[in-house]
Amino acid sequence: MKAARTLRPLAVLMALGLTAAPAMAAHPGPPMQTRELGEAMAMLRHAISVPTVKGNHQVPALAAYLADKLKEGGFAADDVEIIPVGETAALVARYRGTGHGKPIYLSGHMDVVAAKRADWTRDPFTLLQENGYLYGRGTADMKTAVVVLVETLIRLKREGFKPSRDIVLLLSGDEETDMATTRELARRYHDAEFLLNADAGGGTLDPATGKPVVYQIQAAEKTYADFRITFTSPGGHSSEPSPDNAIYRLSHAIDKVAAYQFPPMINDITRASLRATGAHTPGALGQAMVRFADHPDDAQAAATISADPAYVGQIRTTCVATMLQGGHALNALPQSASVNVNCRIFPGTPVASVRETLTKVIDDPTATITVLDPKPVESPASPLRPDVIAAVTEAVHARFPDVEIVPGMSAGASDSMYFRNAGVPCYGTDAAFTKPDDTFAHGLNEKLPVSEVGAGLHFWHQVLTKLAK
Repeated sequence: MKAARTLRPLAVLMALGLTAAPAMAAHPGPPMQTRELGEAMAMLRHAISVPTVKGNHQVPALAAYLADKLKEGGFAADDVEIIPVGETAALVARYRGTGHGKPIYLSGHMDVVAAKRADWTRDPFTLLQENGYLYGRGTADMKTAVVVLVETLIRLKREGFKPSRDIVLLLSGDEETDMATTRELARRYHDAEFLLNADAGGGTLDPATGKPVVYQIQAAEKTYADFRITFTSPGGHSSEPSPDNAIYRLSHAIDKVAAYQFPPMINDITRASLRATGAHTPGALGQAMVRFADHPDDAQAAATISADPAYVGQIRTTCVATMLQGGHALNALPQSASVNVNCRIFPGTPVASVRETLTKVIDDPTATITVLDPKPVESPASPLRPDVIAAVTEAVHARFPDVEIVPGMSAGASDSMYFRNAGVPCYGTDAAFTKPDDTFAHGLNEKLPVSEVGAGLHFWHQVLTKLAK
C-alpha cells in the first residue's frame, strides 16, 4: 500500500521532537543523464516481460537478469548473490563502503500479483507507454522502483562514489504471497543502521489538479494475520436436513464478524498523518480526521472515518472474511465449513487478543479458531530518525519545494515488518508521486506516470549520497 499523506514538515517534526531544514528553493536536482534513464527504461521493459507471479518459477530468472546488470555495472561477483527459496528467490547486492558504521539496507520485491490477459485492456506483461503513463503489471508495484534502485547503484559505481558505510540491496521474491524470501533475508540481514523500503510511503497528487500535495514516510505498519474459523457437523443425507448444519452456523458467525468493529486507536504517527490528511481533505471526512486526531474518543468522528474504506484501517484493527470452504457433496449435509478471516492489526495489539475478540464476537463454543501460517509478525513502529527525515525532505523538496512531509502507517503489510521485528528501523520512502487510487496496483490495467522513472532516479541518487556519504 502506497497511499501518501502529510503534515507541514516543521510542525510534524517539532511535535515529534525532531527538527528539519526549511524547504529548499526549486531546482531540478542532480543532472539527469540520458544514459541512466535509457538504461532504466530498458531494464524495466525486460522486468515487466518476466511474469514473476507465484508458481511461474520466473523470479529466479529476473533475479539473474538484475544480478548480471549489477555485475556489468561494476559490482564484484562476490558481492552479488541469488538466494533460492523454493520456486522463487531473493537477490542481494552489497555496495562496499569504507567501513564506518553499520550498513544501510534498501528493500524491494521482484514478484507481482497475478494478471490475466483476458481481463486487461493491454498485455499485462508488455510495457506500454500511453497518455503519459506506463502500463504493465509491476509498473506501480513495484518493478519500476526495483529497476530505479538497481540503476542508481550502477550510477553511483560509475561515478566512483565511495560511501562511508555499506549499502546492501535486498530484493525479495514473494512479498505478495508467502514472504518466505523475506523471512530468509531478515534472518541473514538484521544488523543495519536502518532500512529504506521503496515499497511504502511516497507522494500524493491532488486528484483534480494533479498538483503535489503531501509526502509520507512510512514508519509503521499493521500486523497481518489470517484466522480460520471452522464448524463441524455429523453430516448425513441431504433429504434428511438437521438443524445442526455447519454451513448455517458458519453463516451466523460471519454475520457477527461483519457487524463488529474493533475500538478506535491512535498513536503519534497516525495522529500526525490524520491531522495533515484532514487539512487537505474537503468536507465531513477531513473535518472528522482533524477532530479524531485531537480527540480520539470522538465516536462520531471515528464513525465518519470508518465509513471510508481507504481510511478505516488508519484508526482501528480490521478483520474481514476473504475465503469460504464448506461441504463435500451436492447431495450431502456438510460435515464441515470454514471461512478465512484476514485481520490487519493496529501496532501494539497482540495477535492473541484479536483471536480472543473474535471468539467473544462469534460467541459459539463449537467454533474452532486457528491462526494460520506463516506465524504473524508483530512489527513495532520505527523511531523517526532526523537524518532520514532530513535526507528525504531535501530530495522531495528538490522537486516540489512546498510539499508537506508526514510520518505514516501502512494499513497493509510490506517486507519491512520482518526487519522491524528483527530490530532494524525501517522507513517507507517510495519516490513516486501519484493520484489516489490511480495506479491500480494489484488490479486491472496497472499503470504509473512516465515522469516517475526519472524522478525516482533523481530521488534515490540524492537520498543515498546524502545518507551514505
